[in-house]
Amino acid sequence: YFGLVSFGRVAREVPPERLPEMSWDFEWGTNMQHAMLLARTQLERQSGTKQIIMVTDGEPTAHIEHGDAVFQYPPSAATVEETLREVARCTRAGIRINTFMLDESPYLQDFVKRMMKMNRGRAFFTSPETLGDYVLVDFLEQRQAHRRAS
Repeated sequence: YFGLVSFGRVAREVPPERLPEMSWDFEWGTNMQHAMLLARTQLERQSGTKQIIMVTDGEPTAHIEHGDAVFQYPPSAATVEETLREVARCTRAGIRINTFMLDESPYLQDFVKRMMKMNRGRAFFTSPETLGDYVLVDFLEQRQAHRRAS
C-alpha cells in the first residue's frame, strides 16, 4: 500500500498516481499534525509494517483546531503540542515516522529529535536533489529486512 498526503496550512490526501505530476504549491504553513492524522487514518486500514515518510522544509507552524487551520510563525506552543499528540497517536498505532528534512534550521532539528525520541523514527538531512536516493535506499532496506524476517 502506498498513500500520499500533501500538506501546507492544511493537509490533503492525493491519489498516488498524481505523484509524477505534482509540484510545490506555496501555501503559508506546515501542518504536520493534520498530515500525520490523515496518514494515520489511511494506515490504520492496512496490515503489515506501517510507516510515514514525511518530507518537510519547515517546522510545524499550523494545526487543526475546532475544524479550522490555525497558523502562527514562529510556531506556537499549541501547534507543537497538537503535533506531538499526533506523533503519540501514530506511535500507539504502531506507525513509524521517518522524516526527511530539506532545511537544517535548529528549531526543526530540535523538533524532529523530539519526534524521534517519542516514535523511534529516523531523521535524514537531505536536499530536493538527493531525496529520491534516500527514499529508495530506505524502502529497499526495509523490504529486504522484512523478507528476511518472514
